[in-house]
Amino acid sequence: MTVPTRDSPRIASLVPSVTELLFDLGLGPWIVARTGFCIHPREAVAAVPKVGGTKDVKLEALRALAPTHVVVNVDENEWPTVQALHEFVPEVIVTHPCAPEDNLTLYEQMAQAFGALPGVHERAQALATRLREGLAALEGAGPWPLQRVLYCIWREPWMTVARDTYISRLLACVNWQTWPEVTGGARGAARYPVFDWDEARRAGVDTVLLSSEPYRFGGRHREEVAQALPGARVLLVDGEMLSWYGSRAVAGLAYLKALAQTGEPASGR
Repeated sequence: MTVPTRDSPRIASLVPSVTELLFDLGLGPWIVARTGFCIHPREAVAAVPKVGGTKDVKLEALRALAPTHVVVNVDENEWPTVQALHEFVPEVIVTHPCAPEDNLTLYEQMAQAFGALPGVHERAQALATRLREGLAALEGAGPWPLQRVLYCIWREPWMTVARDTYISRLLACVNWQTWPEVTGGARGAARYPVFDWDEARRAGVDTVLLSSEPYRFGGRHREEVAQALPGARVLLVDGEMLSWYGSRAVAGLAYLKALAQTGEPASGR
C-alpha cells in the first residue's frame, strides 16, 4: 500500500465523475475530500470526508482539510465557489469535458498534475487507449440511422440538454440528435433548457430518454411521457453511463452502442 508523505499532494474532488477517475488512476491514498455526490468507487469513497454537495460546498470544512489541489468543473460547481477556493488552495484544477474525445485531454490533465506519483501516467495512457478503441467501435458499427432524441434530466419544470453539452455530443456519436436544436454556451442555465411537450410533439421527437440522474425517473414517469408524446419511444436510461466523463466514459461508449443497436438499456432499467 502506498503511504502518503508530508510532501504528498492532498487532493479534493468536487466532481463525482472525476473522483472516480482519480481512484482509477491510483490516487486514492492522496484524496482527502469529496462531495456527497461522489459515490464511486463506493467502498473506497466511504473513507473520504464529505464537504457538502457540488453546488453547496462547505468551504470551511474543506479549508480544514488543507488540500493542495482541488478539482472542479465548469458545469458542476458554482463560479463563486471556485473564486473562494483560490484564496486558500495552491492549485485549483478546472475541468470541462464537452465531448467524448475531451476525455483524452482530461486524462492528460490529471497525469500532468499528479504524474510524479507512481503509475499515474501509465494508467492514464491505458485509459486513453481504451477510450480511442471505444470511439472507433462506435464509428465502425455505423452508419447509424438518424433519431431525433429528447434527453430529460428534470421534471417540474421539464428540462433537457443543449447540443453543446457532453450528453448531446455523446449521443451524436450514434446519430442521435438532441432536441431542441440549441446551444447553451460555456456555462449557465442555457445549457439545460426548459421545454414543453407541445413543442416536442410539433418537433417530431422519435425517442425520449429518461435519465436516472440528476432526477431519478422511473416507470410512472415513462407512462406519463408516453401519454404526453404518443408514438415516441420512451426509455429509462442510466444517467451515469451517458453523462459521466472520466474513466466511466469508456463503459459509457459501450453502453451507448448497445442501446443504439438493441433499443433497450443494457442495464435492464
